[in-house]
Amino acid sequence: MVNQPDRVVLIGVAGDSGCGKSTFLRRITDIFGEDFVTVICLDDYHSLDRKQRKETGITALDPRANNFDLMYEQIKTLKSGQSINKPIYNHETGLIDPPERIDPNHIVVIEGLHPLYDERVRGLLDFSVYLDISDEVKISWKIQRDMAERGHRYEDVLASINARRPDFEAYIDPQKQYADVVIQILPTQLIPDDKEHKVLRVRLMQRDGVEGFEPAYLFDEGSTIHWTPCGRKLTCSYPGIKMFYGPDGYYGNEVSVLEVDGKFDNLEEMIYVEGHMSNIATKYYGELTHLLREHQDYPGSNDGTGLFQVLVGLKMRATYERLVGKGEKVAAAV
Repeated sequence: MVNQPDRVVLIGVAGDSGCGKSTFLRRITDIFGEDFVTVICLDDYHSLDRKQRKETGITALDPRANNFDLMYEQIKTLKSGQSINKPIYNHETGLIDPPERIDPNHIVVIEGLHPLYDERVRGLLDFSVYLDISDEVKISWKIQRDMAERGHRYEDVLASINARRPDFEAYIDPQKQYADVVIQILPTQLIPDDKEHKVLRVRLMQRDGVEGFEPAYLFDEGSTIHWTPCGRKLTCSYPGIKMFYGPDGYYGNEVSVLEVDGKFDNLEEMIYVEGHMSNIATKYYGELTHLLREHQDYPGSNDGTGLFQVLVGLKMRATYERLVGKGEKVAAAV
């Protein structure tokens, strides 16, 4: 265990299952170091086990299947620097196991379906992210995975997605309006009628006016920029790459948007793109490129998914250092 932290910085990572949370959490851990971060999966606060959910017809997405009072009390206790005995939801058996002791750490990440749902829990967060996958991409990914890896039929996969949809739209999706940043994964606009969804358009929605958070930008802060970086300095095979930066409105909030549509062929050349971005919270020139290259095997490393996950991780580090003061900096990933 790391030394007792002077301050626990609490981060929320929200999104539906299969939206890339686990990859994002690996990237956060890479930036901070494993001993520095404790990740709590909010599934552990299910109040109904799998059998009870089946009997009542209440899904895990429904707030009634989750104990928000206990979640709030325990996260608050942890943030105040005290240990908790957290319940464990066993995904294999579908039962709730005896609790485990969790000690406070420098960074505590709460991730899952509902980190931003309860107003009290939301008020404890120092930084929040929502991972937002469009229906087309989500269905395509799930069908590819469940049919290829699990032998499910197309009709059954589609039926399970549609069964979850009402609860997702009622309880999970609205949480994105509260996030400091939203990573949106959308179908590409570079290929007409693309059905494979192997090329993606990824948007980073950065909320303006968040205390201590400076949105990253391309070229010129506050401008609207359309940039096609392919050419001598960046190798792009079909269908190429397009980037965008500009202001927008989102759920009544002003946001700064960064967008990447397409794939990067050579991550070593990412330094060229990084060099045209500002407010990215790196500690040295090329750090963002270094972090992407170091884990090229992670899903999304060669498109906007990986780029923005790393960028948001760097923003989390900046938030942490601002909150704890300059005396407790996180080492750069060299």
